[in-house]
Amino acid sequence: MLFIERARHPGDPWSGQMAFPGGRVALADATIQSAAERETLEEVGLSLEEAEKLGRLDDLEGLHGGGRPAGIVISAFVYHHRSPGPLRVSDEVEEALWVSLSALCDPARRVEYTHPLTGAEIYPGILVGDPERHVVWGLTYRFVETFLAVAGLGA
Repeated sequence: MLFIERARHPGDPWSGQMAFPGGRVALADATIQSAAERETLEEVGLSLEEAEKLGRLDDLEGLHGGGRPAGIVISAFVYHHRSPGPLRVSDEVEEALWVSLSALCDPARRVEYTHPLTGAEIYPGILVGDPERHVVWGLTYRFVETFLAVAGLGA
């Protein structure tokens, strides 16, 4: 599974967090799916033209700390790419990481994650790299859990 570590930008509440490639729909995007494909190409240099589209996960509402709605809905599309080639990260991305499904299912990688802005709220997470930087939590964690359940790999 491909994750990105978002670049750090002042004023961005999701700055530095682990996520999937993607972003906002632009006026030129014909569909939400085409926006996801365009954003993936822009952020990590990965074209999804040759990839097999496996499906779409249920949309999720973004949340702020404390579980308050952020007023955005996120859609996730799932692809299988047999030969993705090297990634080229844009200035929106600090780092891109491929993580195996077996690693995502490994109970030893399950951690508690403290919300970086409040320092008080604890969330379930999955360690996918450096413990100080690469913990999947929040919305991305919710999408991973949904995917693993649909794939029959959940707990």
